[in-house]
Amino acid sequence: MTTATRSTGYASTLALTALTPIVWGSTYAVTTEFLPPDRPLFTALMRALPAGLVLLALTRVLPHGKWLGRAAVLGVLNIGVFFPLLFLAAYRLPGGVAGVLGAVAPMFALGFAAVLLAEAPTRRKVIAGVVGVFGVSLVVLRGTAELDLIGVVAGLAGAASMAAGTVLTKKWGRPDGVGPLAMTGWQLTAGGLFIAPLALLIEGAPPALDGEAIGGYLYLGIIGTALAYWLWLRGISRVPATSVVFLALLSPVSAAVIGWIALGQALTTLQILGLGIALAGTVLGQIPAKSKVAEPAEVSPTGPAVPILVSATSRV
Repeated sequence: MTTATRSTGYASTLALTALTPIVWGSTYAVTTEFLPPDRPLFTALMRALPAGLVLLALTRVLPHGKWLGRAAVLGVLNIGVFFPLLFLAAYRLPGGVAGVLGAVAPMFALGFAAVLLAEAPTRRKVIAGVVGVFGVSLVVLRGTAELDLIGVVAGLAGAASMAAGTVLTKKWGRPDGVGPLAMTGWQLTAGGLFIAPLALLIEGAPPALDGEAIGGYLYLGIIGTALAYWLWLRGISRVPATSVVFLALLSPVSAAVIGWIALGQALTTLQILGLGIALAGTVLGQIPAKSKVAEPAEVSPTGPAVPILVSATSRV
């Protein structure tokens, strides 16, 4: 396989994976406009468990052995903790503000990768992370909306949970013969089962749902969860986790644009500048360090092989 072909495949993988945070950016508008108010746990449950059970039925593959524990851990981090915090932030903050808080995930991921993968963060990645956080600061600190402390903490904690789950997903990989679709089903189901008793104990019986709410949950479950997470896990299996997580910077861009166009949320000049800077951080985070050794291509059971480039200092 030529270098040009490998580069094209790598770029295609990044482009498809980037659709996930773009879709995630619509979560905030859907939540505030169509879903029952003040039900973050129920909303998280409805987004995760039905989609997970459908994927389990389609793939007919269940975790076993050590993967019972691993699937549970990944499901809790990527779904069981992340989803409730995501919706708590969405309910308490304007969509654009809630979305940009996820942009700090790359900084968390760099720290987790250093500890869990022994990957020393490269200078370019650190700069890209700082650029992204600076863009976030411009949007959040200069916005006209009042900030809710609980919402801000929830958004940051959710970003940390997602970053930890992404890095662990890369560390553990997948069992032989198990594709991203089955892994997505495992995690959504595990996360949904974690959320279910909390939703019942804290929020009580499910609320009555009208047509708009049902449509909103179907969108979040099918497009925003099953499809989006399949693309996300597929991307993690083919490119470095710290590169994938930088794509999360696209979520605030998407959320803010949707909030501006669909919800009439005003954006100041500084906020627009901040979104542009966050986008620049996304691009900078994808530029690989200069490689000196090329290992054989990593073979994925679900698609073309992608080369793993090893730098002199790390695999970031």
